[in-house]
Amino acid sequence: MAKKSAPARKPNAAFMKPVTPDAALAAVVGSKPLPRTELTKKLWDYIKKNGLQNPKAKTEIIADDKLKAVFNGKAKVSMFEMTKLVSGHVSS
Repeated sequence: MAKKSAPARKPNAAFMKPVTPDAALAAVVGSKPLPRTELTKKLWDYIKKNGLQNPKAKTEIIADDKLKAVFNGKAKVSMFEMTKLVSGHVSS
């Protein structure tokens, strides 16, 4: 008897639905609507390009002026906290 292969995993529709960044977040990732996955990718590109990841603790993000606006004025946040803070700056 042939073994059944697992069905291909479908991406979660909520992550693929475009969201619109507010003015603070748009300064970092651009203002056009984009899926959360793409938004997160652009955010990480910005962080890496500007050397904002703490070299001693890779999960810590050191905010520059643009990111401080997104991080509610905090100078540094963990990457897990960043995800939560970014959610407050998008609208569906």
